[in-house]
Amino acid sequence: MNASFFPPPILPSISPPLVATVPTLHFGQASFDHRGHRLLAPTTLTLSGCQRTLIMGPNGAGKSLLMRLAHGLLTPSSGYVSWQEKTPTQAMVFQRPVLLRRSAINNLTYALAVSGVPRRQRKDMALEALEKFGLVALAKRPARVLSGGEQQRLALARAWLLNPAVLFLDEPTSALDPAAIKAVEDAVNEFHRNGTRIIMTTHDLHQARRLADEVVFMYGGQVLEHTPAHRFFETPASTQAGAFLRGELVG
Repeated sequence: MNASFFPPPILPSISPPLVATVPTLHFGQASFDHRGHRLLAPTTLTLSGCQRTLIMGPNGAGKSLLMRLAHGLLTPSSGYVSWQEKTPTQAMVFQRPVLLRRSAINNLTYALAVSGVPRRQRKDMALEALEKFGLVALAKRPARVLSGGEQQRLALARAWLLNPAVLFLDEPTSALDPAAIKAVEDAVNEFHRNGTRIIMTTHDLHQARRLADEVVFMYGGQVLEHTPAHRFFETPASTQAGAFLRGELVG
């Protein structure tokens, strides 16, 4: 499935109260090796508060790797990644949606079933989510024949049903047209208004300027900057970040 599900509470509707305060995420000298190659240098990083964190950097910088470690999909080779107090409810939306061979609505009702929501509540909740994300007219259409933007919105609708405290998004708009990009960004902001912490990778500078509260800039498997977005865009602290913002090849 496109969104990774942690067991949520049973939800009476898709308009729940704002999520509780998000625990702080700590990277403590966390590194990651694969087949003898170090892909992430020992990293110490703290992400706190209900912010929109944009992870940026050139291809191969380690952005998706850092996110997968944060989400728990990977285990660090050394050091640790942990949430303060307890692990919050999370969902993750990937760059390329992976949907079930079912209708759009059945992708949602299946996710609700896996999450333990009673059968009698699933259809109504799924329809509400489809309506919220502009997909109700496509409810019975096979999910895999939807356009790229429609599939991504379906993945977000599926994540929305979790009411996640943290939403991870890995380049969610990289292959979409401008209208679809706007729809996804609107959805991300709706999650954030509902109290969800956003951690997202992107290579799109314009998108990062629109969405970011803070930026984590990576290069060569290292975190070079973690700073408020306005400071990053106005006065980047590293040579590599400055070159990246100018659209130059980072060497």
